[in-house]
Amino acid sequence: MDTNAILGPVATLALWSMVMWVWMYATRIPAMSRAKVDAINLVGTTGRSLDELLPPQVQWKAHNYNHLMEQPTLFYAVAIALAVGGMGGGLNAQLAWAYVALRIVHSLVQVTVNRVLWRFGIFVFASLFLLALCIHAFMGFVLN
Repeated sequence: MDTNAILGPVATLALWSMVMWVWMYATRIPAMSRAKVDAINLVGTTGRSLDELLPPQVQWKAHNYNHLMEQPTLFYAVAIALAVGGMGGGLNAQLAWAYVALRIVHSLVQVTVNRVLWRFGIFVFASLFLLALCIHAFMGFVLN
């Protein structure tokens, strides 16, 4: 069994995060220009302040990018721990792929239609896969 198989989903989610980063700026910079936002002279502001200035569909990409910097950090940590501990293959790799696939679907929903109930359902389902990975890591590292 390839105990490093779980690193495939890690690399995929990292790359997806960068795809969302590019998509965010590809839509945000032109929107800022249209809104006459003077980015050169902005001081001490956050991306959240742009919620009032830019169309929601533009900001959805930024919000999703921020979401990809939140819970997935736990995924990265547990997946890498499982790989290092020799437990990154088999079921754990499958759970990791399911988590990543659902996070990508979550992104696509958020940046297109942004239906909150759909996003929430996908988020909960993905979180259950992440919870299973966390439990497997706990069982492998603490209970063994």
